[in-house]
Amino acid sequence: MMSKHELSKEEQVLAVMKRIITDVAKETFAKPGHVHPLSDDTIRNMRDCLGLIAAREAELQEEAGRSSTARPQFIDEPNRAVVVPITEIKKQSKE
Repeated sequence: MMSKHELSKEEQVLAVMKRIITDVAKETFAKPGHVHPLSDDTIRNMRDCLGLIAAREAELQEEAGRSSTARPQFIDEPNRAVVVPITEIKKQSKE
């Protein structure tokens, strides 16, 4: 991942905007059965904004020739990682 200083100004702005919107969502979370402090329109606008931010981030990644390795994984999705216990690793003989 690139450091903050290696990102363009637009990428930095998008990252800060995404962080602020997700912080507002977390801090205004209403438990089931309670009235949400934000209107439905505001919540919809926040979702739309996050979607646009994600789309633009993907475009910038592609334009810069960087591949995005961050992908969501569902709980029921098979894990592609292969775990090899360290005890099974053997030194190769030089033949």
